[in-house]
Amino acid sequence: RVGRHDNFFELGGHSLLAMRLIERMRQAELSVDVRVLFSQPTLQALAAAVGGHRDVVVPACAVVEGCERITPDMLPLAVLSQEAIDRIVASVPGGARNVQEIYPLAPLQEGILYHHLTAKMGDPYVLQTLFGFDRRARLDDFAQALQGVIDRHDILRTSMVWENLDEPMQVVWRQARLSVDELDADPSGGDAVARLYERFDARHYRLDVRQAPMLRLAIAEDVANQRWVAMLLFHHMVLDHTGLEVLEREMQAQLLGKVHELGESVPYRNYVAQARLGVDQQAHEAFFRDMLGDVDEPTLPFGLRDVQGDGNGVEEVKLAVEAGLCRRLRDQARQLGVSAASLMHLAWAHVLGRVSGRDDVVFGTVLLGRMQAGDGADRALGMFINTLPLRVSLAGQGVYAAVKATHKRLSGLLGHEHAPLALAQRCSGVVAPTPLFSSMLNYRHCGIEVTAQALTAWQGIESIGGEERTNYPLALAVDDEGEGFSLVVQALVGTGARRIGEYVQTTLESLVSALEQAPDTPLQALTSLPAAERLHLLETFNATAVDYPQGLT
Repeated sequence: RVGRHDNFFELGGHSLLAMRLIERMRQAELSVDVRVLFSQPTLQALAAAVGGHRDVVVPACAVVEGCERITPDMLPLAVLSQEAIDRIVASVPGGARNVQEIYPLAPLQEGILYHHLTAKMGDPYVLQTLFGFDRRARLDDFAQALQGVIDRHDILRTSMVWENLDEPMQVVWRQARLSVDELDADPSGGDAVARLYERFDARHYRLDVRQAPMLRLAIAEDVANQRWVAMLLFHHMVLDHTGLEVLEREMQAQLLGKVHELGESVPYRNYVAQARLGVDQQAHEAFFRDMLGDVDEPTLPFGLRDVQGDGNGVEEVKLAVEAGLCRRLRDQARQLGVSAASLMHLAWAHVLGRVSGRDDVVFGTVLLGRMQAGDGADRALGMFINTLPLRVSLAGQGVYAAVKATHKRLSGLLGHEHAPLALAQRCSGVVAPTPLFSSMLNYRHCGIEVTAQALTAWQGIESIGGEERTNYPLALAVDDEGEGFSLVVQALVGTGARRIGEYVQTTLESLVSALEQAPDTPLQALTSLPAAERLHLLETFNATAVDYPQGLT
């Protein structure tokens, strides 16, 4: 039984569970600021805070079906002239009758669109997931189910417009058909998967984001393996990691013929309204000035400073964290009343300090973005995540205090999860165009429950793999798999992605051991060098002895 003084994190709580808890409270008409749950994680504190937070009232859209002309007063979330609206509408097939609404972009959408427009070739935010099918009929079922989800969700029927506008806008179409591109059969029976990757490699392939939907299927017959393969290409502006899981659940319902059990879809416009109207700019600026105001030098691990990358020249390595260390890490997080994510962030900060020669580091952290996104955020599709700077001071504190401080700072970020990254960077002392940071951490929950229903729905369909990239030259993704953890490191070739992953693993072991045995251990006393590399440095580089002629002494 959970008592009123029990700690949310001591019970194994984390951000995904927090989101679900907040949503259950919303359904019961209980409003609360999610920051309370992270800073005072007891039932008593949460109950005391009920009613102290109010969601934004989202104004209704006045564009009705069959509308012949859309006027500014019909679009409460957008500030557009009649001339601009007419231009936008003219760009949509079917004109005004096919436009459901027009509104601005969410914070991270703006940043991703910027990278799309500035990429010299390809697009770092075109993501790919590959599937195999035992027969063509199952592939057709898959495509039909995907179209069904597109029909239900406005964000999947959305295109982007920006030319001759004061700020970019997204346009929701009433109808948008999924494009399916079939590669011609290879008479030589070549590798169908390799052909798909070659043709649709995001390092040179771009999706036209001015057209909806911003996803498509590319398919090919894999004669050698007696199957069909399909690559789902989608733009990150319309789907994040949690959104992909929602998409999978909805497709499962479509495949089982149980769409009626899904309930009403959650419009993405609700989130855009929350993100833009929920917290004023002054509150964001005050928070980030307090965190970053005296930071006047960037954190550039290995001297990497190009944050306008397109995914080219990047290698990826995936490492599993040893099972015993995973258990010990979770035990320490529970005992400290913090999330496991806080320990991961601190370990990454320590590694960055070592490879950048700094004792005060800043890096980007990916926030879920759904904590304050309004009703139904846990089952909505779209781009909710946001990357914001996190500052961690490494000098002058023990590991226990450092874990607590990191958790407190992460909790503070939650109240500003919708702030634009550009605003946060302006609040530092680092002058543009120098980047404030050039590395990031993405902590994500990846536990997937396999049910009998899922096995039935996906029979004859298998997930083969996928690719995702970022514009940063160094990125760590921590996959929280429920019990274990996996580390996925992406780094420019020559930096040593595997070596960096091993630094993180070694730091985690050192951090957990210190928390278990001597929590006052100075944070800077932790080691990041694996034993083999330390031995190499000490013995190989210090092997300076040389022979000399004995007879000359």
